[in-house]
Amino acid sequence: MKNLIIDIGNTRIKSALFHGEELVEDCVEEYLDELLLKVGPWDFDHVLVSSVRWSKNELEVMLPFSFLFLDRSMPLPVTNAYETPHTLGLDRIAAAIGAHRMAGGSAVLSIDLGTCITYDFIDHSSCYQGGAISPGVQMRFKAMHAQTARLPLLEHVPSDGFPPLMGNNTQEGMKSGVYYGVYFEMEGIISQYRSHYQDLKVFICGGDAKFFESLTKDYIFVIPNLVLHGLNRILNYNVNTN
Repeated sequence: MKNLIIDIGNTRIKSALFHGEELVEDCVEEYLDELLLKVGPWDFDHVLVSSVRWSKNELEVMLPFSFLFLDRSMPLPVTNAYETPHTLGLDRIAAAIGAHRMAGGSAVLSIDLGTCITYDFIDHSSCYQGGAISPGVQMRFKAMHAQTARLPLLEHVPSDGFPPLMGNNTQEGMKSGVYYGVYFEMEGIISQYRSHYQDLKVFICGGDAKFFESLTKDYIFVIPNLVLHGLNRILNYNVNTN
């Protein structure tokens, strides 16, 4: 079965072609017409679209093929025990489902390093339990600038790498606080989860995933396209159960 997955965010549109569970090709575009030119030659049987920018009705006019639209009424391959499922970001549970599939059904923690950092947990019984949300890297820089009188606004530049632990000027001190704050936050949360679930596997995704790749161990994996894998798993589940 060949699947086209389209994930429409606020600023970027990600897409991927899957053969079964295997990702064959992927791309990222800013505009829908650019995406359609890219995926035009692709051969696919089924399509799943997730969008925070356009509704299903709008996309039915814009897309030249039929598709399933991800919303909160779509059946999922896991049980959702979240107390307020109507407030749960679909990208959060998609990332967790992608991690769960890759882990072969063991307990998993997915960490999405985007504008916010989200932690999402699925247990051994394939039940999504919830997680945590904290400020992302750039949000922390913005908060320090906005909530103080003199601290400058710094831009997160992943290619610069980690700063010294001990910053010897204000900018380096801010970078140290933000980057190592995120790093040790992740280490601490992972450690707490593993104290309860010793066979826990951790999957890291999102725009800053590769920046924190040094966290990887034999049970921690960096999978930048984890959300797309989760969306593909949701599509396969719905196609095979209908």
